[in-house]
Amino acid sequence: MAEVASDVPRRVARRPRLRGATALLGTVPFFAYVTVFLVIPTLVVVIGAFAGDEGGFTLGNVEALGNGYVLDAFGRSTALSAMSAVIGAVLGALLAYALVTAKPDGLLRRTVTAAAGVLAQFGGVTLAFAFLATIGLSGFVTVWLRDTAGIDLYANGVWLFELPGLTLVYTYFQIPLMVIVFLPALDGIRPQWREATESLGGTTWHYWTRVAGPLLGPAFLGSTLLLFANSFSAYATAAALVSQGSPLVPLQIRGALTSEVLLGQQNVGKAMALGMVVVVSVVMALYTLLQTRTSRWLG
Repeated sequence: MAEVASDVPRRVARRPRLRGATALLGTVPFFAYVTVFLVIPTLVVVIGAFAGDEGGFTLGNVEALGNGYVLDAFGRSTALSAMSAVIGAVLGALLAYALVTAKPDGLLRRTVTAAAGVLAQFGGVTLAFAFLATIGLSGFVTVWLRDTAGIDLYANGVWLFELPGLTLVYTYFQIPLMVIVFLPALDGIRPQWREATESLGGTTWHYWTRVAGPLLGPAFLGSTLLLFANSFSAYATAAALVSQGSPLVPLQIRGALTSEVLLGQQNVGKAMALGMVVVVSVVMALYTLLQTRTSRWLG
């Protein structure tokens, strides 16, 4: 009996270890996925950015990032990402606030939230075709406005395939993404805080500038940074719309990797990809910092 009693604490001590090992085993597929589709491609990009055409270390690929066409591509991508992120953040925040004021379990909130989850992932060739069929040169809205109201959407040029058109198309999936990421922060605002402000003689302006605004500021900025990174790395939608030239960094990378005219540019494309990785890493680091502050204040 004494031996059996002394063996009980050992078995009890083994159970947490087995549970911990089982939990770690369940994460193996996730880490395998991350390794194959994130870690290894990143290493390939980093190594290739500093590799010559015949092997060996070189800085020539990174120095090529100073060329005019590369700087222009980074400038266009930054401008496109910034404009679509700001527009999407403002409109998405307003829509998210409208949902917060509705019933938490109401049909409106559930419908809009579900639609936002779908539309945030609606991009690529499908989205490009939708805009071409709607407001393209022969789109039904373009033709209807021209035939019925005499309005020519492209009287001053085909803007759909340029920066303004890309901004409009990107904003389409930026708004629902903002709703998804900003809605939890709005849910964290307590109604009692407004009541306390009013009981102390404060107005709506005082509430938003001194209570809700400072609390929601980090969450709004963090969500905007997430939208910037989402737009900066987008490829398929721009590739489907822009067929002439390569005005954006992802399209420049595609041209460097697949061009049959300028050979030996693969590693230059990897250097441009490394530049994108650096930009997105900085943006996501700032996003993480802001989200940490938001969770501490609104958690």
